[in-house]
Amino acid sequence: MKHVNPMTAQCLRVDVADGVALVTLDRPPVNALNREMRYQIVATFDEISARDDVQCAVLTGQGSVFCAGADLKDRPDDEVPGDFLEHNRITRETGNAIRECAKPVIAAVNGAALGAGLGLVAACDILYASENATFGMPEINVGLAGGASMLRTLFGRSTTRRMFFSGQRLTAADLLRRNVIEDVLPPDRLLPVTMELALEIASKSPLALMYAKRATNMVDVMPQRDAYRFEQEFTLALSKTEDAREARMAFLEKRKPVFKGR
Repeated sequence: MKHVNPMTAQCLRVDVADGVALVTLDRPPVNALNREMRYQIVATFDEISARDDVQCAVLTGQGSVFCAGADLKDRPDDEVPGDFLEHNRITRETGNAIRECAKPVIAAVNGAALGAGLGLVAACDILYASENATFGMPEINVGLAGGASMLRTLFGRSTTRRMFFSGQRLTAADLLRRNVIEDVLPPDRLLPVTMELALEIASKSPLALMYAKRATNMVDVMPQRDAYRFEQEFTLALSKTEDAREARMAFLEKRKPVFKGR
């Protein structure tokens, strides 16, 4: 993978405070994803996974658009050997880096999330949106067909296929009615509400969060019978850690816990 310093990346802004990393897509005018931005997203969330001072991340967009999808001017050149393979691989890894991040990731969708931008949203753990946010997979409008797997993460069969075949968009209110997102907020309340939840999550035991994130990713793809057994095994291992004992003692003693990450 190309070497970048994600915390000083030109297409992203990353601000870390109180255990929360605020990651802002910043590629005017519509935060369209190009090759550089994809590599920077991957590197940023890989670094967040490894940072001890970050327990939760918030992903949002600069300006009035969350992410208008892939930059069509950045489509690979079929005359360059391997260009399509690299493009497809880093496109997949952009979502995977968010989905597989060791820390919970909350999306604060401040505007349109389209195509690959909707894929970023689908990869996040918790979703909030502003009143002016819209969601769509308009690939068919430009002669392409891709993203059904992203839509399926969020919607049922009929809605997925209607959006995929027609390119139609849904509003934030539509997603709230379908129980896809947590809340629809005025634009000026979107980040404050999202950050409040992120700070609450960041106050939990780092080990418990690591187990919880890993468990939620796994149980999504496991049968119910196997999933609960898997969680029980995780809980048993977690209960033997110092952080778990500290959390229990702090709860009983009605005080703020002091976690050591072990």
